[in-house]
Amino acid sequence: MAVAALAALLPFTACSSHAPATSEQPNAGATAQPTVDAPTAELRPFYAQRPTWRACGDGFQCAKIKVPLDYTKPSGERIDLSVIRLPATGKRTGSLLINPGGPGGSGIDYARAARSVVSDKVRAQFDIVGFDPRGVGESTPVTCMTASQLDAYIGMDSSPDTPAEVTALDKESKLFADSCGAKSARLLPHVGTADAARDMDVLRGVLGDPGLTYLGKSYGTYLGAMYADLFPKHVRALVLDGAVDPAVPALKSNEVQAKGFEVALKAFVEDCFLDRSCPFKSRTVDGAMKEISDLLTRADRQPLRNDLGDGRPVNEAWTVIGIATPLYERAAWPRLREALGKAINQGDGTDLLQMADLLVDRRANGSYSNQTEANMAVNCVDHPYPKALDVYQKAAGQSAKAAPHFGPFVMWGSLPCAYWPAKPVGTDKPLKATGAPPILVVGTLRDPATPYEWAQGLASELTSGVLLGYDGDGHTAYRSGSACVDNAVDDYLLALRAPKNGTICPKTG
Repeated sequence: MAVAALAALLPFTACSSHAPATSEQPNAGATAQPTVDAPTAELRPFYAQRPTWRACGDGFQCAKIKVPLDYTKPSGERIDLSVIRLPATGKRTGSLLINPGGPGGSGIDYARAARSVVSDKVRAQFDIVGFDPRGVGESTPVTCMTASQLDAYIGMDSSPDTPAEVTALDKESKLFADSCGAKSARLLPHVGTADAARDMDVLRGVLGDPGLTYLGKSYGTYLGAMYADLFPKHVRALVLDGAVDPAVPALKSNEVQAKGFEVALKAFVEDCFLDRSCPFKSRTVDGAMKEISDLLTRADRQPLRNDLGDGRPVNEAWTVIGIATPLYERAAWPRLREALGKAINQGDGTDLLQMADLLVDRRANGSYSNQTEANMAVNCVDHPYPKALDVYQKAAGQSAKAAPHFGPFVMWGSLPCAYWPAKPVGTDKPLKATGAPPILVVGTLRDPATPYEWAQGLASELTSGVLLGYDGDGHTAYRSGSACVDNAVDDYLLALRAPKNGTICPKTG
C-alpha cells in the first residue's frame, strides 16, 4: 500500500519513502478469488498441526507452523511461519491475533509489547498471539539489498529537480527491484495480503479458535479486511485501527497519504507555538511551514551535520523521513521540536537522522530488519502500479502542490514497483466481507499515515462495518490515551458489543 510510502514504518503503521508506501506506506488491493468456507482436503493437514510451544522469555511461548508457499499447490513447497503467544492471565476465552502494520512490521516484536498493546481486561481473557507474516522477519523473509545498498536507496533524492536526478532515481529504483528478484524470486509472487490472510486462517485453526478475534493496525487493517472477505463465516471480532481503504488506487492512495502527513505537520506547528522551546522564528503557521521547506532545500544542497560517525549525509531524504517519524505519535512532538531547532539553528541533523532510523528499522550497528524489502514486496504484488516513468513524474509534480513537504517522496517511493519481477495479483476494489458479523473500523481525525477518510471508506464498503472516530492526533487510536476509544474497543472484543456507527470520541476522555 501506499501506506509504505514514507518509510517502512514504525511498528504501528504502514509507510515508506524509498522503502514504499503503508502502512503502513499505505494501498489496498482486493482479491479476485471467491469466499472460502472450509479448508479443502489438501489443506486440512495444515489446520490440524499441533505445534510444539517452547518458553521464549518473559512469559511468552514460541512456535513455528507450516503453510503452503502456493495455496493453489498445497502439496508443493512449504514455508515456515514464526508465532509467539502470551497466555491469558485469567479465564481464557480464546486467542487475540495482533498485527502492527507495515506491510513488513514484525508481529513477533509487536506481541512482545502485548502488556501495553492491549488492556489488562483483554489480556485476562485472551492469549495474545503475534506472527511474522510470510516474507517478514522470522517467517521465510524476503531479502534484497545489503545494508550499504539500503543506506543509498533510502537516502536517494526523491524530489528530483533535474533530468539527471530523475535518471539516478530511476536507476536506483530498478536496482532495488532487480536485487529482490535475484535473491527472492521464488518467494515474491506469494507474499501478497491474500496469501497472508489464508495463513491467518490456518493459524486460527491451529490455535483451536472457531472464529478469529483480531486487532490490526494500519496495513493490518487491510490484512484483516482481506481475511473477512475471504472467510466471513470465520470472523468473531475484528478491530481495524488506522484503517486503509482498499478501493483507492495506488498512486491516488500515495497522494492522500502525503496530504495526511501535511495535515499532521501543520497540527504539530500549531502546537509548537504553545511551547517556549518552539524553534520557529516566524509566529504564523505558514511562516513556520516555509522554514521547514527552507530546511529541506538547504539539506538538498548541502547535507546537515551527522555526529553519529557513520558517514551518512543527512540530506533531504533523511531529513524528510526524520520529520515524518515523530508525526506518528503526539508524544514524540517535543523531540521533533528539539530536532528541528538543532537542524534549523545549528545545521545539526543528528537527531532527525536517529528518528529516521526508527522508521526504516535501521539498527545502531548499521544493519536493517527486512521491513523495507518486505514492505515493497507486498505492495508491488498487492496493487497494479504504472510502468511508465513519466506517470510517476507527473503524479509527483501534482502531489507537490497538495503536499509540498511530503508529496514527491511518497509518490516516487513506489517506483520500484514499475520494475517488479513478480506480477501483481491484487486489484484496487472494495472488500465487502458479506456475511461477517459487525467489524469495528477505527480512524483518527488527524492521522498522518492513514487519513480518516480511509476509515470512512473502509467502514462503508464492509457490509457490516461500524465506524469509530477519534478527534485526535497521531497514528492509530486504541491504547493511545483515549479512554473513550479504549472502552469501546474492549467492550467489542470482550462482549461483542459494537459502538453506534459513526461515534466520534473527543480529543480528551
